[in-house]
Amino acid sequence: MPKITFMGAGSTIFAKNVLGDVMLTPALRDSHIALYDIDHKRLKESEIMLNNINRNSNENRAEIVAYTDRKEALRGADYVVNAIQVGGYEPCTVTDFEIPKKYGLRQTIADTIGIGGIFRSLRTIPVLFDFAKDMEEVCPDAWFLNYTNPMATLTGAMLRGTNIKTVGLCHSVQVCAKYLLKGLDIPEEDVQWKIAGINHMAWLLEISRNGQDLYPEIKRRALERETPHYDMVRYEIMKQFGYYVTESSEHNAEYMPYFIKSKYPELIEKFNIPLDEYPRRCIEQIKGWKEMGEELVNNKNLEHKRTTEYASYIMEAMETDIPYKIGGNVLNTGLITNLPKDAVVEVPCMVDRSGVTPCYVGDLPQQLAALNRTNINTQLLTIEAALTGKKEYIYQAAMLDPHTSAELSIDDIRSLCDDLIEAHGDWLPKFE
Repeated sequence: MPKITFMGAGSTIFAKNVLGDVMLTPALRDSHIALYDIDHKRLKESEIMLNNINRNSNENRAEIVAYTDRKEALRGADYVVNAIQVGGYEPCTVTDFEIPKKYGLRQTIADTIGIGGIFRSLRTIPVLFDFAKDMEEVCPDAWFLNYTNPMATLTGAMLRGTNIKTVGLCHSVQVCAKYLLKGLDIPEEDVQWKIAGINHMAWLLEISRNGQDLYPEIKRRALERETPHYDMVRYEIMKQFGYYVTESSEHNAEYMPYFIKSKYPELIEKFNIPLDEYPRRCIEQIKGWKEMGEELVNNKNLEHKRTTEYASYIMEAMETDIPYKIGGNVLNTGLITNLPKDAVVEVPCMVDRSGVTPCYVGDLPQQLAALNRTNINTQLLTIEAALTGKKEYIYQAAMLDPHTSAELSIDDIRSLCDDLIEAHGDWLPKFE
């Protein structure tokens, strides 16, 4: 039976979803599940919770072990699930938001690109490289299933800077069409769809039911929907560029230069954009965990139902050789022909015992490829900064970021980067 190592197992609810799924999958039920986290209290809480699920939903078939030694947690692993957050809400997320505010630069989530995404990458990539170094020694053939953001930069850094087999996984692909249709009161039964692009900015290229294109009806209803709602930025993107984007409006508001603008403050209300959304969520989650954590951890009757997270389905396909289709983040080896070859793209992939096989997409519509490139530019330069240790690439990544460059001058961008480097201190490696 496989060994599955979960890095960042203190993310208790996410560990419940992924590893609970594992325990409900026949081909994986007898797995050795290795838990690792630098927060030993949260690690213990996850261990207790998962043992309850193992007893109630899996007849204690899995072996669950919490490790404080990272290398031992990884030793002999077949699959490594990554769900870490380097620096946490405090101090690092606070730093990512508060220092840019001093320059008049506002953000919503700041975990993908933008100035916050750049620095989240720079403090996380070195940690992943440490994981990879251990993996190359003790489990060189393991698959690294990355769930941590910034997805494209972390996955790209692993694929370019290590020998570890890596695929990036996100939640947005499998729920994109469902949420779009639900918001427009369109039934989702028998719907077929095709999605490709980059993580958090992939495109619903096709959506149909029994061969009938649903886009005309989707666009008609979207234009008629008048009351403020959570999807307004995405509707505007679809109106202007012709296609619906996978990730939420609060994310996409900061991936483009059109929505969060100091010169047009009225856009925030017009498009219902929640500034400082991620810090707000962090505070609520910390408070919520204090209230619900004990109940979840100590519920001896806790059970689980399998979710739509890709991880267990990937492992199941590799173990059984029964193919399964996912939306995966992989290196662009000619898959999307009008995006750079060294970019990480999000495309349909087939998974079986031979691994993850990405599917050819071809050209995206030109306007969609153009929007993707604006994000890819920043991603590639952020990876370059991490690989070379050169500060100049950090400046250039920020200068090319759509939102940052739309709001700040070159001098302010460089100054902002310097302030963030100083504020992060030892959370970052040294840059020259």
